[in-house]
Amino acid sequence: MVGAVISANPLQLDISSHRKCLAICCVVTVSSFQYGLDYALVGGFMAMPGFLKVFGYFNEATGKWAIDPTVQQLISSLMTIGTFVGSLLVGPFSSKFGRRHGLWAASILNLISTSIMIGTTNLGALYFARLVLGVSVGWFLTFAQVYINEAAPAHLRGIAFAVYQSQLSIGSIVGAAVDYGTHTMPGMEAYRIPLAVFFFAPTVQTIALFFFPESPRWLMTQRREEEAELALRKLRNKNIKESELQAEFNEIRTSTMEQLEHHGGKHLWIEMWRGTNRRRTLLSMAIICFHCANGSSWINIYSTYFLTVAGVTEAFAYSTMITCMGLIGVIFSFFLVRYIDRRVIVLVGVAACGLCQLSFAVAWTVAPGTVAAAKVVIAFISLFTFFYVAYAPYAWLLGGEYPNNHLRAHTYGLSTALNFLGNWLGVFTAPYFINPASLGWSAKYGYIWFGANVIVFIFTWFCIPETRDRTLEEINELFEANVPARKFKGYHCTSTEAIAAAVKEKELI
Repeated sequence: MVGAVISANPLQLDISSHRKCLAICCVVTVSSFQYGLDYALVGGFMAMPGFLKVFGYFNEATGKWAIDPTVQQLISSLMTIGTFVGSLLVGPFSSKFGRRHGLWAASILNLISTSIMIGTTNLGALYFARLVLGVSVGWFLTFAQVYINEAAPAHLRGIAFAVYQSQLSIGSIVGAAVDYGTHTMPGMEAYRIPLAVFFFAPTVQTIALFFFPESPRWLMTQRREEEAELALRKLRNKNIKESELQAEFNEIRTSTMEQLEHHGGKHLWIEMWRGTNRRRTLLSMAIICFHCANGSSWINIYSTYFLTVAGVTEAFAYSTMITCMGLIGVIFSFFLVRYIDRRVIVLVGVAACGLCQLSFAVAWTVAPGTVAAAKVVIAFISLFTFFYVAYAPYAWLLGGEYPNNHLRAHTYGLSTALNFLGNWLGVFTAPYFINPASLGWSAKYGYIWFGANVIVFIFTWFCIPETRDRTLEEINELFEANVPARKFKGYHCTSTEAIAAAVKEKELI
């Protein structure tokens, strides 16, 4: 659980030697800022009079502006449908154009959809823009994660994904804070000002990508060996030892060529279900879908609305506080990921998320609508957010580590699409449970998600392999050797170790 691990990583196992690559990964993770921003902003719009006057209705019975549950569902869920479609397209697009061009395409779609949302007062146009924005966000998230998995050194992939998650949390905090600052404005500027923040991430990334290399592993799958080596050099510090760089490149080259030889069929959608790839695909799908299976989707996007319906005063302020708890959670995980196994982090996170959902559901059952119950709801939603965001990046990370190099985009794209489909289901059905105009369960909705977390915990315990500090080439060897999940940690990848050692021995001769 803690301490050194077996690894064939030929690079220096520190942070300072890889500052350049970490800086590149940090900029690429601006993509996740956009996703967190959307969750926070749009969730706040549902309780914002300036937005409701345009896209909602005035409820004569309550004397307040409200939103129709169907409109609420479509505004929230159409973006998720877009991310589903976008993620499915990642594999085919990436096979031809690569990871970097995928991020550029995401930026263009983002700019178009944001412009439509700011300019329209028509529900149909808003729905269309949400769908296009979803495709953009799906590409942002998936291409960014695939790029980071393939670019970062093995021992720093966990930290790179923690940065990824922190960007998502920062986006959520910025979104919640901007919403809080504008929610009392009576006119359309209440939601148009927050939407303008959507222009930030695609602008930054569009410019930065001109200076970043393509993924060396993707270039190798295209058999562009010289370009792959040059890309790897650009990702590594100039003072890195030549023997270390050549050892890493030799691992990538040899392993990728073997993968293409043995599993290099043209029909990648079929290839991912053959032989050892089937296990890798199923595991990637499962671990990534943990995000929708733990109940995070409805809490993330409906927290402000949910707290308002539950009778919590200052719902916007509490929503911002809850989002900050997520950032604290991921910062906390920064200090753990290099020393504690990923399985352990996921197990603890899943268990805590389930108990939090159970706790506020029980509180609302015992004392529904009371001030005491509302305080319990706030406390346990905050704790849920802390634990979820602390373990979430490593579920994404594991899902990207399991597939081999030439199938990574297809497998990861499909897995992400299924997760977004699950998110859509959670977002679309949540109003039926929490909206007073429907079932009105409010916090008792947590009972359902407690059960889901129990299932996720059991699956993790028995089926999820440990990959901490392993190179992607080692992980490929482990799966090709059909090593059981519980034996991954102690297995010596002799073939990969020999490839790296051969380069260093050659230098000594």
